Amino acid sequence: MSNLQKYDLDLRVASVRRLHERYVLIRLTNDEPLPEMLPGQFVEVRVDNSPSIFLRRPISINFVDREKNELWLLVATVGNGTRRLAQLQPGDTLNCVLPLGNGFSPFNGSGLSPFNSGVLSSDSQRYETEAPHAPLLVGGGVGVAPLLYLGARLKEAGVEPTFLLGARTANDLLMLDEFRRYGRVFVTTEDGSEGEKGFVTQHSLLQKEQFDLIQTCGPTPMMKAVARFAAQADVECEVSLENLMACGLGACLCCVEKTVEGNLCVCKEGPVFNVKRLLW
Repeated sequence: MSNLQKYDLDLRVASVRRLHERYVLIRLTNDEPLPEMLPGQFVEVRVDNSPSIFLRRPISINFVDREKNELWLLVATVGNGTRRLAQLQPGDTLNCVLPLGNGFSPFNGSGLSPFNSGVLSSDSQRYETEAPHAPLLVGGGVGVAPLLYLGARLKEAGVEPTFLLGARTANDLLMLDEFRRYGRVFVTTEDGSEGEKGFVTQHSLLQKEQFDLIQTCGPTPMMKAVARFAAQADVECEVSLENLMACGLGACLCCVEKTVEGNLCVCKEGPVFNVKRLLW
């Protein structure tokens, strides 16, 4: 995992806003400054007051607002645990273990560093090349969540990202105004109700412009399609996997993914991987 220190914190709920019938945005704060967190990392949250929920829930870091000392979590209410999270009220406490996992390049440690790319280094088990100049960030559904903080940090570092976001309908698109603060935004919807009709890999942008890094998160079929496009275009590609995670620390082995290095725990070695490491 990242060498950043891990914390077990009781964070205070600042607000809970429903963005969609299936999604809520939870903003958390603390009396002390929030610890350093990197784009692509996640938190494990404890669901209290339920006799049937024993495991923590992994939630991507959506954004870190340093001015307001807030951590944003975009939560898809797909089960009993996440539905309970959506019922939180301002002033409630949410216990979080954070930050967990390895994030997107070029934020592999602290600040800017070489991103995970073409050639695997035998001593470090990392991929090394130059930092990107024209990154494309591709998201679908709740998979857009980690891309907002990634885009914000890239822009802060002087790199303007391009976002390509897909959804079933215009109503399913999330946080577009927030994304537009940090880069250009292009959209696809399956029904054509906003942006171009079709899937993200069918957007005309991909034929008109060239990118030197593609970073993606969303449904696995979408990410595999993006990875195939990246391979055909000879562009480096990172994917953020969403395997079922229980402990978040690599102990329970329920999130194992097959890679060129053998079976690896997504929560510990990922969730972000260069696609060349995966047996896709």
